[in-house]
Amino acid sequence: MELRSAMTRTHWIESDAYDRSALARLMADSPSFQALAASGGKLLPHFEGFILDLFALLFKLNVVVYPEETVSPSVAFSKLIIDELQAAPALAALREQTVLDESTAGLATLLLGEALLELLKSERVLTRAEMLDIWNVRQQEEDLASLGAQADTARALREQVAGHSAERRLSELSGRLQREAAGAKRRLALQARRMAAEFAAAAPQHRPRIGALVNRVSQDLDGARADAERWSLQFGGGRRSSAGAQIELGHRLARNPKLKRLAQLVGRMRESARALRRKLYERANADMYEVSIGADLSRLLPPELLGLRHPKLRRDFARRFLDGELLVYALRAREEKGRGPMVVCLDGSSSMAGEKEIWSKAVTLTLLDIAASQRRRFCSICFSSAETPLQILDLNPRERYAADVGRVCELAEYFPGGGTDFQKPLSAALDCLRGASHKRGDLVFITDGECRVDPQWLRGFKREKDRLGFSLFSVLIDVGPSSLGPLRDFSDHITSITQLTREATRDVFLKV
Repeated sequence: MELRSAMTRTHWIESDAYDRSALARLMADSPSFQALAASGGKLLPHFEGFILDLFALLFKLNVVVYPEETVSPSVAFSKLIIDELQAAPALAALREQTVLDESTAGLATLLLGEALLELLKSERVLTRAEMLDIWNVRQQEEDLASLGAQADTARALREQVAGHSAERRLSELSGRLQREAAGAKRRLALQARRMAAEFAAAAPQHRPRIGALVNRVSQDLDGARADAERWSLQFGGGRRSSAGAQIELGHRLARNPKLKRLAQLVGRMRESARALRRKLYERANADMYEVSIGADLSRLLPPELLGLRHPKLRRDFARRFLDGELLVYALRAREEKGRGPMVVCLDGSSSMAGEKEIWSKAVTLTLLDIAASQRRRFCSICFSSAETPLQILDLNPRERYAADVGRVCELAEYFPGGGTDFQKPLSAALDCLRGASHKRGDLVFITDGECRVDPQWLRGFKREKDRLGFSLFSVLIDVGPSSLGPLRDFSDHITSITQLTREATRDVFLKV
């Protein structure tokens, strides 16, 4: 007689090898996913099976739930959550975004799993005593499996020694183990039924809370996808990142309002800076070098426009426009050689908290975009007090100086606070510029200006600056209290955030 329970599954929704491997890939690439599994596993047994259920619920086109008798009793609470999720009206809208889309389903699983984990930690859906009961059921399952394995071993040994004196003792041992296992199975079934009845009785009071949670996750997912796409376009360097990396980026943007605000501000500032530079420089670096066929109306040859005056020729023009057969000229831009590195010192002291921090990092990331377009290396140095270690990041270490999105997020999220010391970051910037070989670089210093430097150090800094031949631009964050005086001691050019919003005085974006 087989005594080990047939209830061996630790998840409720049917999934195949592809679904499981897809989730495993996403979890391997996403530290946030790994943290969710580790944290949830401390509260409930088989929490990774619960994550698999959430992923299958969102990813699978057809959701099939296993019969109750085939699933371990220790995951009965997961069935309650799945039933309430399926009953939530917002789930249909959420699944429209996630079905058969690995990265989107993975991000939704992460957001939903974290929200449910917070409910568990707050004991609003399970009390601590109920969690202990679930762990007790899990222990009984392990004990039952152990007794069943021992009984099977005793029976196998009895068959091997048939006819020997040890057969009787093994037969008695096998029978005793079978009786103990049968009793353990009855006790487990009784406690599982009691626990399932308690969960079912509590389900109606959890329904509104879980429904609101699904609705919030659906809204967060929609915003996170748009923000992640915008962030990737701005700083992804045209490279396709893995689905796990996209999940990690979307999760950061969904959980960090500062990054959302920064992405919006950088987008506007970046487009403004690009338009200004394009207006002044782009046409001067391009030559007309051949005539070809196409559909670019901005580059039509004059004879093509003459045909628009004649009714029949106008129809022919429309046909050739749709077929891409109009005569157009092509432009060829002169290849711009890479320039020296750009180093940005970013003030992260307490006085820069709030709007100042957002504006300063928006300027930094706009300069990163300019550096990438000029094929220049870009290094950021975030500083505060003399005792606080500098955060020094090479933001575009890859080929063609494309930005590293992970390091960009690291810069955007980091804010040390504390006091202000200008000498330490400026000395570190000199070290960065010394490694630039013969190419001259640019140093941009972004602060609210509330610090003084030692006169002796300043004289040495100016001598080294003249020797290296770089320019130092200072950007005063004059959103709130600020001081211009200290920056005059070592800057070649000084501008401010309020000046950067004026068309005629965007000095930094034009001169670097």
